[in-house]
Amino acid sequence: MRVLLSTYGSRGDVEPIAGLAAALQELGADLRVCAPPDDEFVDVLARAGVAPVPGFAPLRDWVTKLKKQPATDPARRAAEIIETAKRIVSTQFDVMAAAAEGCDAILATGLFPSVAAAQAVAEQRGLRFACAAFCPRFLPSEHHRPYEYPTRPHPPGVSDNRVLWQHDLQTQAALFGEGINTLRGRIGLAPLENLRDPIITRRPWLAADPILAPWQPTDLRDVVQTGAWILSDERPLPAELIAFLEAGTPPVYVGFGSMPMQALKEASRLAVEACRARGRRVVLAHGWAELDLIADRADGLAVGDINQQALFRRVAAVLHHGGAGTTTAAARAGVPQVIVPQVADQPYWGSRVAQLGIGASDGASVPSFDGLSDSLAKALAPETRARAAALAGTIRVDGAATAARLLLAPASV
Repeated sequence: MRVLLSTYGSRGDVEPIAGLAAALQELGADLRVCAPPDDEFVDVLARAGVAPVPGFAPLRDWVTKLKKQPATDPARRAAEIIETAKRIVSTQFDVMAAAAEGCDAILATGLFPSVAAAQAVAEQRGLRFACAAFCPRFLPSEHHRPYEYPTRPHPPGVSDNRVLWQHDLQTQAALFGEGINTLRGRIGLAPLENLRDPIITRRPWLAADPILAPWQPTDLRDVVQTGAWILSDERPLPAELIAFLEAGTPPVYVGFGSMPMQALKEASRLAVEACRARGRRVVLAHGWAELDLIADRADGLAVGDINQQALFRRVAAVLHHGGAGTTTAAARAGVPQVIVPQVADQPYWGSRVAQLGIGASDGASVPSFDGLSDSLAKALAPETRARAAALAGTIRVDGAATAARLLLAPASV
């Protein structure tokens, strides 16, 4: 069976796809993967034994450029989103239409216009199609609110989640409808008035751990929760990092992953100061914000892309942005977490870590020294470490294998 996997998103989107790709290949599937052509994503997919078909544009360059642009008024920003969505859905369709030759099924994740392009390829060719999300927040349910787009805020005073998910339908149509329906007309498909439901399907997949992110039953969507898709990482830690770890007490890891916001430079400085104020050494990840230690001191080390699965087992706490992948990796390692959420699903993961008692998050995207210090104190408390260690053994590691079997089973999607 030949399968096309598609994503257009950050490392948190690409690495789970790589995990699924590895599991599918173990079951004998023939694979094609469409992903952003960033060098680091090519390296991640190479660990799974696949070379990606390059998608729309390198994500890091595109996102970093967007973040550096001056703020614009909501109407202009909405127009920019609409035009970008048009380009993404058109380009991604052309790429995936070529990649899907000979395929039997398509699974898509990532930005909605890219998923829409994948769904259009599947519909046009009569292929099986599955849509997957990595956080419950992106799937309709009366138990949580939908993602709030910056140019389309939720109606003031509305607390009924069902009403908010109806508003989400209107938002999808306003921002993405023109681009998606223009594409569908170009390829001979009928336009969609309700964009969201045919694209994410009535039975989407939730690739998240059921302890970290439990799905509550709802009549709004019949969700299949597979567990998180984890790519095994066998890379050795750099010699310099091993020497640093062995030279003293376990440090705190500080990293914000694929978040390019320049404000994170100040956040990382405060985080390092808060760690040092508590007598803790620091491992700081450069990430997309190109973070670095301000002072060259023996109690800190800055690193590039490293094996988090190996490192997190050797640190005192993980202070991060709250991406699904980093949250799951820290939970698997049994290490406490401090989450400083920035966008999208990150506030959700911060709230879950706090609710489970395996870390702390005050929800502030622009943290203060006092806030970080208080959160660190909670995370470093013995009882928090004990809860984190106990939870580690409950995290499922078979999510990718479960999803691979479902995808290859007849009539499963």
